[in-house]
Amino acid sequence: MTTDKLELKKMTATRNACKLCTPLGASLVFRGVKGAMPLIHGSQGCSTYIRRYIISHFKEPMDIASSNFSEDSTIFGGEKNLIKALENVARQYNPKLIGVATSCLSETIGEDISFFIRKYYELHPDGLTVVHVSTPSYKGTHINGFHKACRGLTETLCGESIKNGTVNILPGFVSCEDIREIKEILEAFKVDYTILPDYSETLDAPVTDEYLIMPDGGTEIEKIKTMNGAKATVEFGKNIARDESAGTLLSDKYDVPLYNLNHPIGIRSCDEFFTVLENVTGTKTPEKYVKQRGRLIDSYIDAHKYLFGKKAIVYGEEDLVTAVTGFLLEIGIVPVLAAAGGSSGKLRDNITELNIGYDQEIMVMDGVDFAEIGELAETLN
Repeated sequence: MTTDKLELKKMTATRNACKLCTPLGASLVFRGVKGAMPLIHGSQGCSTYIRRYIISHFKEPMDIASSNFSEDSTIFGGEKNLIKALENVARQYNPKLIGVATSCLSETIGEDISFFIRKYYELHPDGLTVVHVSTPSYKGTHINGFHKACRGLTETLCGESIKNGTVNILPGFVSCEDIREIKEILEAFKVDYTILPDYSETLDAPVTDEYLIMPDGGTEIEKIKTMNGAKATVEFGKNIARDESAGTLLSDKYDVPLYNLNHPIGIRSCDEFFTVLENVTGTKTPEKYVKQRGRLIDSYIDAHKYLFGKKAIVYGEEDLVTAVTGFLLEIGIVPVLAAAGGSSGKLRDNITELNIGYDQEIMVMDGVDFAEIGELAETLN
């Protein structure tokens, strides 16, 4: 069973937030599109902060453009700033697409970004593609920005629906190696796929002799345009809001069947993923993955006497917390606290569903910061 019987103190401020700003997630998605450049419509500090955070994590260079709000643009609007920024980025980087994420500042003053982009197209009718995502950081987390960017790309780029027999994969906010592993699995099933986003090369590139201003890799724009003709979409993450889900958009608008799954961590979640692939492709799971599953179960058995009854606290992004909690339950570790900075409202139900048959005492908290998580950890035995 899940419980939230411990009461948290009411705080007047967030201390060491267990989340990042919304445009950061959108910038990651745009970096996972081939030839795309992220642009933050707001102050220079926003893009600098996001760029520094991403670089420090991935240890890879990353440019993020800015429309450079000043005091004047804050008062009179940032139309000129955005159009100038788009022109500068187009000239200096020659991208195929610019992803515009709006910051708190531009959102607060009520900028009409769609109108500004139309003005840009009037000035540059043969210009590049611009995709806008509304990402104020006072509403949501980096994960909300991530999913909204995926939805924005499909909504903007998908045109006439032509069936093509491919499979869409929306992996969610995972590591570069996770994306490569998913791609390897799909290739083993011999299925044509589109994975969005794919920053496995753009944010984890090999060393080259010279600096590439636009790194190789990423989901091709032409592939994104065909996602509405796929025979199925697999979207990882059960805490995604419907109005932020690219999979839901493709299902509701284009009748592309949607399979919403937990991240494939552990036996149960991986079984669900491979079962979906078998049903969608008509291909049996390759033998190497059958053997991997058997070895994993063997390791569960071997390690059971060392792990059973141990306790753990899981915290972070909601979908990762859900997946890791399910894995810990499988191997006999008791996740006494599952906590996240996001507030989708779905975390508790998803953890409860995973806990069926285990009936462990799991406290589930969302919308908390690291300070609250630390205080709770000291009270749990």
